[in-house]
Amino acid sequence: MYIETERLILRRWSKNDVKPFAEINSHPDVMVLLGRGTMSVQEARENIRKFENHFDEYGFGFWAVEKKNDGSLIGLCGLRKVLWADHPLTPCIEIAWRQARESWGHGYMTEAAIASLGDGFQRAKINKIFSWTARVNMRSQQLMRRAGMHRAAELDFEHPQLPPEHPLSKHLVYVISAPPFAVDSAKK
Repeated sequence: MYIETERLILRRWSKNDVKPFAEINSHPDVMVLLGRGTMSVQEARENIRKFENHFDEYGFGFWAVEKKNDGSLIGLCGLRKVLWADHPLTPCIEIAWRQARESWGHGYMTEAAIASLGDGFQRAKINKIFSWTARVNMRSQQLMRRAGMHRAAELDFEHPQLPPEHPLSKHLVYVISAPPFAVDSAKK
């Protein structure tokens, strides 16, 4: 199972992705707005195991994103079911992404996000998808808008795992609903 776009392949994860995924997550610029430090190889392996388990359980998840021209892993993008007891939007479906620092600024994650949203609406028959980011993360907010998402200010929240005074605590929420054609085909 995979998705192909003009420049990318969104595919399931493999054991060969552990080291490159750890390298992506070892760059401080990539991790700074996630409110955590860099990721070890063991943490990358555990994350990939969780990504694959989510796919197996729900039929959708975070894809490994690779460039078609050279097969290099440049990040992750996709959907996950959020069922955390302390999250203010539980239960919901979230779209999220993470990208290698050297791949920033080329529109890859917008391309991957649009493809992931389309797959979520058409194949997985999801009706509404949310995304959120720290108020200071302007890059992700721009990506959300480019992918067709709209602000849902009434759903903004303080991150439950960060103290209120933390610079990443205030989170802005974006949402997108399935286009009518996706909902109509889901009913057939």
